[in-house]
Amino acid sequence: MSSFESTVPGELGEPAVGAAEVPEPGAVTIVVPTFNEAGNVRELLRRITESVPARLPCEVVFVDDSTDDTPGVITRAAPDCSFPVTVLHREQPVGGLGGAVVEGLRAATSDWIVVMDGDLQHPPSLVPELVAAGERSGAGLVVASRYTKGGSRAGLAGGYRIAVSRGATWLTKTLFPRRLHGISDPMSGFFAIRRSAVTAGVLQPLGYKILLELAVRSRPRQVTEVPFVFQDRFAGESKSTAREGFRFLRHLAGLRTASPLARMIVFGLIGATGFLPNLLGLYALTAAGLHYLPAEILANQFGVAWNFLLIEHLLFRERRRHRGRWDRVGRFALLANADLVLRIPLIALFVHHFAMSALSATALALVTTFVLRFAGTEALVYLPRRGREAPGESGGGSRAARRAA
Repeated sequence: MSSFESTVPGELGEPAVGAAEVPEPGAVTIVVPTFNEAGNVRELLRRITESVPARLPCEVVFVDDSTDDTPGVITRAAPDCSFPVTVLHREQPVGGLGGAVVEGLRAATSDWIVVMDGDLQHPPSLVPELVAAGERSGAGLVVASRYTKGGSRAGLAGGYRIAVSRGATWLTKTLFPRRLHGISDPMSGFFAIRRSAVTAGVLQPLGYKILLELAVRSRPRQVTEVPFVFQDRFAGESKSTAREGFRFLRHLAGLRTASPLARMIVFGLIGATGFLPNLLGLYALTAAGLHYLPAEILANQFGVAWNFLLIEHLLFRERRRHRGRWDRVGRFALLANADLVLRIPLIALFVHHFAMSALSATALALVTTFVLRFAGTEALVYLPRRGREAPGESGGGSRAARRAA
């Protein structure tokens, strides 16, 4: 065992790091996802150099999706560092920032992995304390929290961003009360996790909330928190946009519908919303003079299209790569329209063979065809084909890796 002790006070608003025991090898891989952070990375590396290696051996892995000179800046700054610096540049930023973090998790070689942003809002001086807190408590995940005693969200600019952050935190904790128990800041992008606790294969990130993805899909049994003060951005502009907000909501929907029962419930709710475009289409077609029978058949396609779009983006987003788009469209439409064809014979069967009333038979037929349609949609449209993957829709993106120092 080896120990380290900090005599240097933390940055503004941070608790000073006290004596802590860290076993050998007490190394850490710092994973930094970057998107156009050329103005920040040199300062980030300088602060890591000042704060981390003297107390904890480290390596830094940048996973870069930038369109500016961020990789070049990292390469030029790396020789001044006393630790290895690696840049993984992705030509296709699959999964957004969360996907970049997963690439970094796969590339990490140390016992501990610390994930942090590249804009200096996450103070590097807290990295040793995150690892030390995990070692002291035996935790597999250590979250740097703005919402525990001693923490602060001071670096969030404006009341709007504060309200959005608090609302997102409340929503996620409401949707996942058990998985997020003991995590006060599931929206934090600053955390340490043991490499042995990471199961990268089960992760399906979308957007920038990778901690939420980790906590829900492969949360370690024991979690602890360390307070931190969210700092002001050093340079550049925030990447938080309305588009990222919609991606976050889609991510929540995907996480919440991971179980078959939850998927079936959401499938039914989406199907219910399809009545609106169906009825509007029927009204428009009959008003235009079309006979009600062909109008009903055509109007049903509006509902089918509506349901397909919602199911694609909210329910089976991560499974779309298993088949080509038009293959999925054709199979979904066939199953949806088969529902109409199957329902009438079922009603007749229930009425004449089982002596049910027309109302009871119709209700039972609706339930039966719904369950069959859900099972058929999942099995025939979205389950992977054996030994094959749809061309051009694989989950990975090409990348170029280079050791910068």
